[in-house]
Amino acid sequence: MDKEISEFEKHLQYELNVSTHTLRNYMSDINQLHSFLKTNPKLKTWTDITPFTLRSFLGTLYQKNTKSSIARKLSSLKHFFQYLSKEKIIAKDVSELISMTKQEKKLPQILEVEEVFHLLETPDPSTPAGKRDRAILELLYATGIRVSELVGTNSGDFEWQEHHLKVRGKGRKERIVPFGEKAATALKIYEECRPFFYKKKENPKAFFLNQKTGRLTSRSVARLIDKYIILCGSTKKISPHTLRHSFATHLLSAGANLRDIQELLGHESLSTTQKYTQVSIAQLMEVYDKSHPKA
Repeated sequence: MDKEISEFEKHLQYELNVSTHTLRNYMSDINQLHSFLKTNPKLKTWTDITPFTLRSFLGTLYQKNTKSSIARKLSSLKHFFQYLSKEKIIAKDVSELISMTKQEKKLPQILEVEEVFHLLETPDPSTPAGKRDRAILELLYATGIRVSELVGTNSGDFEWQEHHLKVRGKGRKERIVPFGEKAATALKIYEECRPFFYKKKENPKAFFLNQKTGRLTSRSVARLIDKYIILCGSTKKISPHTLRHSFATHLLSAGANLRDIQELLGHESLSTTQKYTQVSIAQLMEVYDKSHPKA
């Protein structure tokens, strides 16, 4: 069983070019199933697995996992068993008989424009960490890039004169995103104090740094956003992705074309971008209900 899991990991990594984050999720889900299978000595190969086996495994997840988390795990397993079937390791894809639970689509949470501006001004501009954090917040909101794309940014990815940034997105696909003058100013201020983070060591290629391990991590960015949202007095629970949602919604509200927003966000499908039209409509209805005398 270990061999097939290892081969599937290579398939995801080298043939499908999935992101590091996606690869980690896939392997975590499949290894979790593998650990469950080890508790039954009768299940020695993948051909011993039945739909009942998979349902039993999914049943063990309900106490500690959300519905969306279980749906993601099932999706991972379905891809894995499709792979096993395609490679003739199993005669039939046993996951076909297990249907995906339809997930209730939630509108993404966003910050209002004033809330974003307040958040951006929260880091302390007198310290290297504050300058770095301001640059991070400005870039996330100015470009709408994912946090994984931000931490993967290298110093050579910036075109300072043109205010462009080369981004490596999902599936390692590259795209060019523009950023404005305010973000450029914050980035330049951080760049000037960037040597503070590596001191006498060799200049790392990673642009956003911490003082210990070099490249800043996605988790570190999430933690610093948690800190600043509390410092600016907001009770909203947000993540780095909230700034991405806010970027797209604010552009759409200002009249930007949906196709252009799709390009900026790096979405393969327009349907993924269309959720922001629902956010804008929801906002419009809220304004109407509060403001219209006959509402």
